[in-house]
Amino acid sequence: MIDVLNLALPYFGLIFLGFACGRFKGIPDKGLAWMDFFIVYLSLPALFYRILARTPFEQLNNVRFILAATLGTFLVLVLSFCVALIIRRNLAESAVAALAGAYGNIGYMGPGLALATVGAQAAAPVALIFCFETLLFFSLLPAMMALARPTYRGAARVIFEVARKILLHPFVVATALGVASAALHIEAPVAIDRLLQFLQNASAPCALFTLGVTVALRPFTRVPWEVPPLILIKLVVHPALALILMTAFGPFDPNWVAAAVLMAALPPALNVFVLARQYEAWVEPASGSVLLGTLVSVATLTTVMWLVQHGVLTQLMFR
Repeated sequence: MIDVLNLALPYFGLIFLGFACGRFKGIPDKGLAWMDFFIVYLSLPALFYRILARTPFEQLNNVRFILAATLGTFLVLVLSFCVALIIRRNLAESAVAALAGAYGNIGYMGPGLALATVGAQAAAPVALIFCFETLLFFSLLPAMMALARPTYRGAARVIFEVARKILLHPFVVATALGVASAALHIEAPVAIDRLLQFLQNASAPCALFTLGVTVALRPFTRVPWEVPPLILIKLVVHPALALILMTAFGPFDPNWVAAAVLMAALPPALNVFVLARQYEAWVEPASGSVLLGTLVSVATLTTVMWLVQHGVLTQLMFR
């Protein structure tokens, strides 16, 4: 357990350092713009590309794994939407609220945590999960908002924006380039590879500190009724369902299973709040769900990390 705490505490420590700085320093959130740009457009794409380019292409062509991981996320998204709709009785707010129960912090928090817990073997499954979950969320949410607010945007514009956001997302572009490099056995020159390594090494600390600062700067006054069950779905139901589906669709490499369960156990992503503000629906509860989910995940995610480190997940799969 000490080994797991030694692994988990630096990650959560960076988040809470960022949170403390955001609360007490009083720097406006405009100062995060360049840090966000660095993380999203340079550091994390370098991580995805560099590790995927060194992964055998055969490992990346795993349709059953993609189906199992994406199906689990889709099912908890549907469950979260039903829970929110019962409580809120508003289609637009429920569509955004559903993200709190399904959309984990797979960009900022996921890659570094999975690589530290599982090892370099986690790079391929993490990248695949990110790409296909991005496709899922950025396809379904605009469609749901178009149904909830028919005059909000035309169908053609929705389709165009969804396609653009998915195809041009830097994580997706970096993943595609990494897969292509693995398939064609392309190696970057030494100087370029070292530059990419510098960027890769900066991804986890920068992303986690920025996460803490951003959460600290978001408004949070009360906890609406739907937030606790949505967080329960995200932090408990989602990883449990991921393990069940990995067992049903498998067998898979235990490292891939561990990476999938870890990604499913992540707290709600900051993008939940970003999308809530973009669509002007469920804004304050979205902020609360990110903050509360991150706090609760200190216990739940550390537990999942302990299960991974001690091989308990593998034992559960083969019982």
